[in-house]
Amino acid sequence: MKKICLFLLSMFLLACSNDDTSYVAVNKKLSLEIPFNFPNLTYNLDPNPLTEKGFELGKKLFYDGNLSANGFISCGFCHEQRFAFTHHEHQFSHGINDLEGTRNAPPIQNAAFMKEFTWDGATSHLDLFPIIPITNEVEMGETLTNVMAKLQANQEYQKLFLEAFENGEVNNENFFKALSQFMVMMVSSNSKYDKYVRREDDISFTEEETYGHQVFKQKCASCHKTDLFTDDAFRNNGLPAYPGINDVGRAEVTGSASDNYKFKVPSLRNVEVTKPYMHDGRFGSLKSVLDFYDSGVQDSETLDPILKQNERLGIALSEEEKEVLIAFLLTLTDNEYLNDERFAEY
Repeated sequence: MKKICLFLLSMFLLACSNDDTSYVAVNKKLSLEIPFNFPNLTYNLDPNPLTEKGFELGKKLFYDGNLSANGFISCGFCHEQRFAFTHHEHQFSHGINDLEGTRNAPPIQNAAFMKEFTWDGATSHLDLFPIIPITNEVEMGETLTNVMAKLQANQEYQKLFLEAFENGEVNNENFFKALSQFMVMMVSSNSKYDKYVRREDDISFTEEETYGHQVFKQKCASCHKTDLFTDDAFRNNGLPAYPGINDVGRAEVTGSASDNYKFKVPSLRNVEVTKPYMHDGRFGSLKSVLDFYDSGVQDSETLDPILKQNERLGIALSEEEKEVLIAFLLTLTDNEYLNDERFAEY
């Protein structure tokens, strides 16, 4: 493991309101461990070094329903830890007043290594990511102005912001930084696969898992690259438009027809627990996903060239290859992450 030391130990005085006595609140640095099988961080920690108080504030905000218009829908409502922070078994995420969106809630994991966020890449900075669900009318349905007003009027948050940041201000910048500190620490890196490639704990693959890994490298790794299992790119994988929902994906952000129906390649980490699958949650099992890639891919002007090879569409997979691929994909489940008390709701 590489350790990045992120912040010099800082101390500051908090005045007590009832007398002249004061005390020292210590904001300890946090160290982020990066496994050697992972790429370098994308998130720049220099403007937002990780601290104990910043992380704790971010966690409290993540699970606070007051960030929504109705005071009930928190970030954690649609992102449940035991399912890799997805909205388990919900095809489309839904929020205030039980309104339903048009996309499946993606997992939150290894965000500090990513370049783009959301299915269409609506933001390229983790600090700005929370704006999207907070202001979405069918998710949290709130305005940042109202969120700030609620936080600034809350005495507990006044104290927590004072402890977490040098200027102590309850403002948008510190609000986003705190949430990012929480998400930056959410590293999933201790699956069976990880321990196998790092040669830890005498972990070995079964014959089926080994074969599945070989098939994966031959037929899936072009898009699901590195040990993040995504190339962080946007691709049209040949899904026909969902009935009644013409979601053009990346083109909504870029305005370019060349990006029609392109969506971010999802990480396959913890894929065992993140169903349903695809941006619109149309598939309820990994077998259904593999069947689609084998025989369901549809051609279009923006279909990814990878899926147009060998005079056929999609990826040719035998039934045996599908079985072993699933066996391999199950090795990507990181139970330590799914049960890590640091990220659990209070």
